Formats: sequence, C-alpha cells, structure tokens
Amino acid sequence: DAAEAGRPAALTGPRAGGADDLKRIDGVGPKLEELMHSLWLFHFDQIAAWTPEEVSWADQHLVRFKGRVSRDSWVDQAKILAAVGETEFSKRSSK
Repeated sequence: DAAEAGRPAALTGPRAGGADDLKRIDGVGPKLEELMHSLWLFHFDQIAAWTPEEVSWADQHLVRFKGRVSRDSWVDQAKILAAVGETEFSKRSSK
C-alpha cells in the first residue's frame, strides 16, 4: 500500500513502564504527542531509529505538523534522549 510505504515501525502500545514523555523533544507539544500515540509511536528509541524514508513519511502524515520532524531534527534529539536522557531543550523545558 503506497500510503504505508516508509511508515515507521509501530508498537501495539507503550512498553512496560509506559510511554516516554515525547514532549521533551523540541517541537512536540501535548496535541502532537497525542497524535504520535495514535500512530503507535511511544518511545525515543523508535524515533531515533527512523530512516530518511521514515522521516519523510512522518513529515507528510503528522497532520497539521507537516515538516516538523525534519525541521526540528527529531531523530537527532531522540537519539540523545534515548541514550543520555537529556537535551538542552529537555533540560530547559523541565524547569
């Protein structure tokens, strides 16, 4: 199916321990986090593993947020959050 080509791998629900706080990614607010959960995206490591094709799919399918994934470098941010737990943005936003 062409609409699903390039779709990032999804989970049927968050892993044990619950979903990561995706709002710690610069550019993700409550509405966008809710939309991502509806697409079965719950964890930083899911986003960190996205290929360029998956980034393109997400940029096109996050309705009202098109281009946000690339513009805000979500993959790079997610890699840091998955590995280290903090980015400069997440440090500022948690205060």
